[in-house]
Amino acid sequence: MINVKGTLAVLTGGGDCPGLNAVLNAVVKAALGHGYQIYGIENGFNGLIRNRMKLLTYDDVSGILPRGGTVLGTTNRDNPFKFAHVEKDGSITYTDESETILKNLTKRGIEALIVIGGDGSLAIGAQLSRECGVKVIGVPKTIDNDLSCTERTFGFDTAVATATDAVDRLHTTAESHHRIMILEVMGRYAGWIALHSGVAGGADVILIPEISYRIDAVAGKILKRQQEGKMFSIIVVAEGAKPEGGQMTVARIVKDSFEPVRLGGIGNKLAQELEEITGIEARCTILGYLQRGGSPTAFDRVLCTRYGVAAIEACIEGNYNVMVSLRNDSIVTVPLAEAGAGARAVSVDNELVKAARDIGISFGDEV
Repeated sequence: MINVKGTLAVLTGGGDCPGLNAVLNAVVKAALGHGYQIYGIENGFNGLIRNRMKLLTYDDVSGILPRGGTVLGTTNRDNPFKFAHVEKDGSITYTDESETILKNLTKRGIEALIVIGGDGSLAIGAQLSRECGVKVIGVPKTIDNDLSCTERTFGFDTAVATATDAVDRLHTTAESHHRIMILEVMGRYAGWIALHSGVAGGADVILIPEISYRIDAVAGKILKRQQEGKMFSIIVVAEGAKPEGGQMTVARIVKDSFEPVRLGGIGNKLAQELEEITGIEARCTILGYLQRGGSPTAFDRVLCTRYGVAAIEACIEGNYNVMVSLRNDSIVTVPLAEAGAGARAVSVDNELVKAARDIGISFGDEV
């Protein structure tokens, strides 16, 4: 009989993201390789509440490294401290199911829980550790790259590659038809995807939440290009970008949702305004969920592997209630309570922002 050193569990929470399976691949193989058994929890914290989990084997993760999505499933709606129940009359009630989670973990002898997620999932993990004594290891995931305490989240590089490819393709049709082509990318409060893909794709204007824009400045940039004989322009805009003195563009409000405010539409709004001001035909492409799908890039696959192995090493060392983090190209651990505290925004004096300005890219804040 094999001597099992201990029992761990892993879940993927929040939105889907390229690289989730790559982290799972590393976590499971490293755990089994060190003599631990590990449970996979279905659909994030929902599986912990519903007691839906199974022991994972090498076969369960075979071939998943390059696959997008997550084989465990995920959800961003099930906060165990405010778990929603839909009643027969359609009303919604909430209960605290944290004790249920603790019982389910204890029943299976699970010593530590690995939470792969963004700020919301990591905040729940921190609360479980603080209020229920659950030993948690966090792995930072979000395509927005806006988690504090780490220089890079996995999924970001893949999202930037997808957005850059879209900018490249829009260049050809923009030039052919002498149009303004606008690409709207994700980024509610942080403009990392827009910034990196805009620079990589050679955009003429990049609009991000951290730098409010003036529509006259954006139009001025486009008209100046036209005067120079450049009859097309490319704009990359983050969904959370907003005009000076204005608000973010809201697509709809979903009541009782984990994220009730759904952004979207800034690209189409810009297209209409710029066409009216400049007289140049403008079109918008909203990249949307394409940024969160597909196979992860080589960079993300390597980062995911490093994160997954580091999470297991932290368990072996008894280094709990931390998040694995990238610092100066080394994997370190930081307190979990600090990991989800506030978004990491693009600073206005960021080196890449300065470099973009130096090569003539406009951020819509100056003519």
